[in-house]
Amino acid sequence: MASSATAIPNQAARRSNKSIYMVLGCTVFAATAQVLLKFGAMHPMPAVNPGDTSTWMPFLAALLKNYPLILGYAAHSGNALLLILALRDGELSLLYPIIALTYVWVNLLSMYFFHDRMNIWKAAGIALVIGGVAVMGRASSRT
Repeated sequence: MASSATAIPNQAARRSNKSIYMVLGCTVFAATAQVLLKFGAMHPMPAVNPGDTSTWMPFLAALLKNYPLILGYAAHSGNALLLILALRDGELSLLYPIIALTYVWVNLLSMYFFHDRMNIWKAAGIALVIGGVAVMGRASSRT
């Protein structure tokens, strides 16, 4: 009888850790989506005049050929699906702050792909986000 009682907390801990890893995966999906959307936004697109229906077809054709944009939205879909699965078994107050790590990955990827510059304020913000996620995770694990 005692062995089944000890198995339940271990099983719950495994489920919780699985949810944490899934939400960490969400942050990677979300950051990747943001970078892909930025690449897609840089693609030239024909102008659209809402009153002139003849301008819509070239715009839609160009939109369908904008693969970074399509992949970015697909990555957002993957992010949403993974988050739904993670939230089924995880504790929302523990998992949701982890999503803030997306800001960290987006900053790092922006520096790499778009040559954005890091300054003291961005670095401080990243440190605060990481510290906040750590504090929230620690506080949730103690309750």
